[in-house]
Amino acid sequence: MDLVAEGDWRRRTWEAARTVVVKVGTQVLADESGSLSRSRMAALAGQVDRLRKPGRRVVLVSSGAIGAGMGRLGLATRPTELRNLQACAAVGQPFLMTAWEEAFLPFGCHVAQILLTAADFDHRVRYLNMRNTLSSLFEMGCVPIINENDTVSAAEIRFGDNDTLAAMVAALVQADALVLLSGVNGLFTADPRHDPAARRVPLVRRVDEVRGLAQATRSRLGTGGMRSKLKATRLAAASGTAVFLADGGQESVIDKLATGEDIGTLFLPELEQHMPAWKRWLGFTAQPSGDVVLDIGACEAVRRRGCSLLPIGVTAVKGEFGKGAVVRLVDPAGEEIGRGLTEYPSVEIEKLRGMRTEHIRRLSGPLASEEIIHRDNLVVTKAD
Repeated sequence: MDLVAEGDWRRRTWEAARTVVVKVGTQVLADESGSLSRSRMAALAGQVDRLRKPGRRVVLVSSGAIGAGMGRLGLATRPTELRNLQACAAVGQPFLMTAWEEAFLPFGCHVAQILLTAADFDHRVRYLNMRNTLSSLFEMGCVPIINENDTVSAAEIRFGDNDTLAAMVAALVQADALVLLSGVNGLFTADPRHDPAARRVPLVRRVDEVRGLAQATRSRLGTGGMRSKLKATRLAAASGTAVFLADGGQESVIDKLATGEDIGTLFLPELEQHMPAWKRWLGFTAQPSGDVVLDIGACEAVRRRGCSLLPIGVTAVKGEFGKGAVVRLVDPAGEEIGRGLTEYPSVEIEKLRGMRTEHIRRLSGPLASEEIIHRDNLVVTKAD
């Protein structure tokens, strides 16, 4: 890919961006002692404000509550016990929000705190409430600042990260661009901290093509690594959002990205931007309750021809779920190709799998659905 083409992609992405999610990692916000860097937060607030000036809607996903709590409590290393992590988050969260409020104050921006858990994205009504609240905050000219509710989220603290949260928020608000600011200036061919020959990858068309470059690294304060960031990037790109990964410690990093400067890595979106919001929820946000395994023919029909999933194409069912549940559609190798809402509970699908339509009617009655998942309730999450 030549540099002219890369620059053109960057320019076109920002010209089309009307809604942007910016995620700031703990490494970006904290100084060497683990305390919040007020000067860096002020600089970032100014850049976010400039990003909003053309009329863009901007959401800030901010890490740092646990790190801020560590700094306030004088802890040199991140605790390992869950209750201590939750205590650090409880101490740090109000301090984090106060710091952001003071950072945005000179620009006349009001900030709003939103604390979320993974369960909020699974529950359709709560999901819609989140979206409505964010829409109202945009109308009021506020900058929503989102973080995980670490004080009550056991699983999120142990295994989660704000990269994934930011990708889910991007799907929620139908963002055109997601900016992941961390301690590394994009994706590299090797770990640049250990390999001087490592080269930055400026443009990625498909995330699956660069998975082998990910290194599961972890900082002293944060929870994520390159593997985490690529996972979140794939989620965002698959739902139609372009992703920029860049070094948040670089001076004027958001300004440089927004003007198309060749820094970091740009991951192109893999689906069309006009996917309805509810299908983004279905395909990329809601937590699946189980798996439905498809044969090769059904995979082809679903992915290439946009067909409904019929019982004849189902080879196995994994997990227990009811009618209307969100499930993954997986190929014979176990790779996810889509997600959908089932017309039958898992016990019925197990009985019907492999059957033709006439057999379904004979077993379940003349009014029984012909499809396991209707194409209107199905989202392809991995194209050919």
